[in-house]
Amino acid sequence: MKRRLRRHQAEADLDITAFMNLMIVLVPILLINMIIAHTSVLELNFPDAANSSTDLDKALQLQVIILEDQLVVSDNKGGVIKQIPSRDKGYDFDLLGRVMQDIKARVPEKKDITIMAMQNTSYQTLVTVMDTVRAFQTVLAGSVVYAELFPEVSIADAPNIVGESDNVANKDHMEQSKVKS
Repeated sequence: MKRRLRRHQAEADLDITAFMNLMIVLVPILLINMIIAHTSVLELNFPDAANSSTDLDKALQLQVIILEDQLVVSDNKGGVIKQIPSRDKGYDFDLLGRVMQDIKARVPEKKDITIMAMQNTSYQTLVTVMDTVRAFQTVLAGSVVYAELFPEVSIADAPNIVGESDNVANKDHMEQSKVKS
């Protein structure tokens, strides 16, 4: 008879020391990054073509148009409220904030505004205008708080505005082409 030799195998112990060390280092780092990387989501409204004529003609519509050389605050009732020319270092967001505060004081129930940006408007400019028209800092009972201006922000394309100098240049060019023909 053949004897079967059984090998006595000892159970191997599972060494998880390296894994535990990794978890001790990794968990706090992930928790810290989660706190630092807190992001906020801003709900934006895009203009709806279905509401275009009847309801919108009755209600006041505030608009901030971002042009290359200025910010224009306007409405659908009386036209341009304020033109805010650019400064040497960029747009005058402080003046925009004061204009928004004045408008809010006159129309406190108004909550929505439309921001119209040109295609070449930088992302930072758009975000700064959005933040400026949504709220402003004020001191209340000895502490700094954010007061609400127009929290419901809609975004649209700015209209193409052709200045008078452009029209004159185009007319001169057309007259020169007629003379040559």
